[in-house]
Amino acid sequence: MDLNSKIFVAGPKGLVGSAIIRCLQKNGYLNILSPVHSELELMDNKAVDTYFEETKPNYVFLSAARVGGIMANSTYGADFIYQNLMIQNSIIHQSHVHKVKKLLFLGSSCIYPKDCPQPMKEEDLMTGKLEPTNSPYAMAKIAGIEMCWAYNKQYKTQFIPVMPTNLYGPNDNFDLETSHVLPALIRKFHEAKQNQESSVTVWGTGSPKREFLHVDDLADACLFIMNKDFTKLQYLNNPLFNIGCGKDISIKELAQLIKEITGFKGQIIFDSSKPDGTLQKLLNVSKIEALNWSAATTLKNGLENTYQWYLENNKEVN
Repeated sequence: MDLNSKIFVAGPKGLVGSAIIRCLQKNGYLNILSPVHSELELMDNKAVDTYFEETKPNYVFLSAARVGGIMANSTYGADFIYQNLMIQNSIIHQSHVHKVKKLLFLGSSCIYPKDCPQPMKEEDLMTGKLEPTNSPYAMAKIAGIEMCWAYNKQYKTQFIPVMPTNLYGPNDNFDLETSHVLPALIRKFHEAKQNQESSVTVWGTGSPKREFLHVDDLADACLFIMNKDFTKLQYLNNPLFNIGCGKDISIKELAQLIKEITGFKGQIIFDSSKPDGTLQKLLNVSKIEALNWSAATTLKNGLENTYQWYLENNKEVN
């Protein structure tokens, strides 16, 4: 991408979109298009068409999505599949109509089968049943991948899907009802410390293992991939890249680490009556590492950075 290219970032206020914008600005990109929801309804195909006609973006980062943890996915499945499909359909199609040079589509590691061999490879997609707790969201993301591939095949576009692992960092969602496990634990432990509580209860047994990637590392990977020339690579029509750090940690170990970082002194209680979800979700990242990209942020440093951001930016913090 030229530093003066018009770069459209969908979802600029979210965890991923805000990180991509920080990364673009850090690397000297000068022409970033980042309309917020009140300025552009991404589910409205006609509105997206009009916006693209007026602004003529050269590159698109499709990072807007309806996301959430186990509780949110279980409760709002219809919203998750409908809203994500509508956003994807509008942006991917209009990127073709308006001849965008390249689009990067952000998926999720939940697209892989529930009983997928570990670590999960890109070719494991669609080889088994999905985890029921997030199936609607995963189905929407799988549809987005297929849509990118279909447009690449029929229209010779360069629409690149990437599959990040569990993300965290500045601008994460810390709402206890809709957030993912890591920000929820940060808030729980912080509030327990502030309220001088004797214990913190964590959903599940603590035994499931998860991989966590700092969102600034993801943004760096997205920029790295966007600047690759895929016309010279063998997987032009069906590109797909896992993005992660290649290491996982148990929820029990994660809770202990967050307890230490937040300074909570009480006990951790695991509520085994609550669902664990998939027992392990670890991405095989050999494909992107073969292109000479790897994550740079350690989990401990990333958690310290995220907790500091939470303290400085959340109104709920005492």
